Amino acid sequence: MRTLGPGSVSSLLKIALDVAYVLLMIITAVLLLVFLASIFIPLANLNITVSNDTGGRQQPLTRPLLLFGVGALTAYFGGFLLILRNLRMIFRTLTVGDPFRPENVRRLRQIGLILAIVTGGVWLVQGLVAARLAPGVMDSQGVGELLTPVFSVLVVFVLAEVFKEGARLRRESELTI
Repeated sequence: MRTLGPGSVSSLLKIALDVAYVLLMIITAVLLLVFLASIFIPLANLNITVSNDTGGRQQPLTRPLLLFGVGALTAYFGGFLLILRNLRMIFRTLTVGDPFRPENVRRLRQIGLILAIVTGGVWLVQGLVAARLAPGVMDSQGVGELLTPVFSVLVVFVLAEVFKEGARLRRESELTI
């Protein structure tokens, strides 16, 4: 089976990315509506329970806490929606058999940047939640938990440079007569 061009593995992956993109768009839109609605929802006597294997604690649900939680979740899914949008555009060039385009270099860099922001945001939010909302119940992430995501971000940036070199070589070969 071919890896590039129409009817290839890349075209099947593009279809899967399209489906995932639509689902993620729906989830993000619903979360955005929940975020907007949570500005107006009355919060009288609502509590949340934060627990682990050894126990837990209850905390009153305040508007800033609700907005922070729903906002962080919306931003998380929104970041991955942007990543999928760029991936779909990259796979569109793969399905036509022309991956080494300058636009793909920019798209890969954007993916790397968004992935770095989402990773850093998750790390910060988990630290805030562990310190403020669930001290003693939830542990904050250490630097060791960042190794895999940071490695992934670096791989995406290296891939962008590989695509940049491929685009340069393609441009040179087109100029050769």
